[in-house]
Amino acid sequence: MESNRQKKIAGVLQKDLADILQSAARDGGLNGVLISVTKVNVTVDLSMAKVYLSIFPHDKGVELLEGIRANKNSIKHNLSQRTKNQLRRVPDLEFYIDDSLEYIDKIDKSLKGEENPLENPDLLDKRKKS
Repeated sequence: MESNRQKKIAGVLQKDLADILQSAARDGGLNGVLISVTKVNVTVDLSMAKVYLSIFPHDKGVELLEGIRANKNSIKHNLSQRTKNQLRRVPDLEFYIDDSLEYIDKIDKSLKGEENPLENPDLLDKRKKS
């Protein structure tokens, strides 16, 4: 159960990170790339924040995520400049891809009959034997 303080900090981080990442993508000449911060979870002690990103187009996701992770320190510094009046310490940032939109899109296509896994079993992810 998240406290109100965790939710408030997560909200501040989500808004500012979205601005930082989107302007970094623009400055880096990545036109047509959309990076949105879908969710931020802050730990109870406020020392860590898990940041979930949705990246469009999807095929650029892994490459951009690596770039974001490599620039984590400068992103954190930029964030601390923006939030210095609201936060004493900026939590450490961990970035992840949020693939829920892609997952919803796949289900939607299946329901519409566009991609029927019964007719084309290759659409299904292969199950790993445990």
